[in-house]
Amino acid sequence: MLLASQGIRKDVSETDFSQLNFEQALIALEEVVQQLESGSVPLDQSISLYERGEKLRKLCQARLDDAQARIEKIVTDGDGAASSTIPFDTDG
Repeated sequence: MLLASQGIRKDVSETDFSQLNFEQALIALEEVVQQLESGSVPLDQSISLYERGEKLRKLCQARLDDAQARIEKIVTDGDGAASSTIPFDTDG
């Protein structure tokens, strides 16, 4: 199991989600998707897995948003030397 090889408990509860970094949350999300796509999970468990997957997806998105907010664009002066930084702008 991927989670076990990454040192992550399979039964990580939703209250523990905040302890996961992006990579760990993504691995957990991929495992949820794999279980759901297998079609071998009972309906009630499928619903629980879907809910867990949605929480993991939101966590992954939040981690990506945080990382993007931390990225700064380097501003150069007329000579091409770095003069300062400004927050990253996704619009252009």
